[in-house]
Amino acid sequence: MAKEQKNEVMEKVVALCKRRGFIYPSFDIYGGLAGFYDYGPLGVALKKNITNMWWKQFVTDREDVLGVDTVEVTKKEVLEASGHVGGFVDPMVECEKCKRRFREDQLEEKEKCSECGGKLGAPRQFNMMLKTHVGATEGDASVAYLRPETAQGIFSNFKNVVDSFHPKLPFGIAQIGKAFRNEIAPRDFLFRVRELEQMEVEYFVKEADWKPAFEMWRKEVLAFIGAIGIDTGKVSELEVPDGDRAHYSRRTIDFEFEFPFGRKELYGLAYRTDYDLRNHENASGVNQKFVDEDIDEPFIPHVIEPSLGVGRSLLAVLLSAYTEDEMNGEVRTYLKFKPSVAPVK
Repeated sequence: MAKEQKNEVMEKVVALCKRRGFIYPSFDIYGGLAGFYDYGPLGVALKKNITNMWWKQFVTDREDVLGVDTVEVTKKEVLEASGHVGGFVDPMVECEKCKRRFREDQLEEKEKCSECGGKLGAPRQFNMMLKTHVGATEGDASVAYLRPETAQGIFSNFKNVVDSFHPKLPFGIAQIGKAFRNEIAPRDFLFRVRELEQMEVEYFVKEADWKPAFEMWRKEVLAFIGAIGIDTGKVSELEVPDGDRAHYSRRTIDFEFEFPFGRKELYGLAYRTDYDLRNHENASGVNQKFVDEDIDEPFIPHVIEPSLGVGRSLLAVLLSAYTEDEMNGEVRTYLKFKPSVAPVK
């Protein structure tokens, strides 16, 4: 399909979402706010069906995964330990003429502004976390952040869950929740936004068992893709090479989808090693080691993380369901959902 036709499909889906009450631009009557969207009546029904199916498959139907729901405001010390304060950055450039800002690694033209043709300045690192203050005074001691991922709430509750439920390895802790990223250039509708919702499992294993656990979760993600009606013919797996992986990952697979704007990441599956729990133990001084009856010495478990975005799931489902055909000489447009996720049944 030609690029113009693909862009036309995307425009039609975006227009349909607003017209039919799936997705609205946030604060539309005030001109909107880039990177933020609200779900209308049909959109929230579709979203609930997707998240409920994920929770059933990844949590309820399993005996080795427990659920939590952690806060969105996160202590600075947590994100310092996780590496986000120092490393959650994207390269940013600014046009010297019109002052627009872009992610340098996403530009086709590195020297000139795509909007006005002006010269682009030197790239600099931009931290994407949204900062806030907790309490009545503002200062370094009151700094907190809106969480950039749901994972750290799980890791900081690892010891609580172990002490309460005494699970045996392997086991997982899961949650669905909001995350916030101050994207330099939000774009492509629900694909790159500043407020997003994640469905994540942190699955704790012995280091020697990480490979079979990784493969098990790879199959679970693929099964979920088919279950919610995403066109599997447009899905591929990318083994992320060294240098392109997140700072915590030893192995990552991106499940990519053929969006109208290109083949992009839909979901991720990462082997986070013992990076997070070890760093939180060092920073907090609280023992995060696990006692296993088969191993003499307490140890810090390693982690496999399937991470799925709600908004990207919904966008891929909508694009997969979008259908045009002709009847009585007229083109009709409709969404051909899988019954399990259809907002109206």
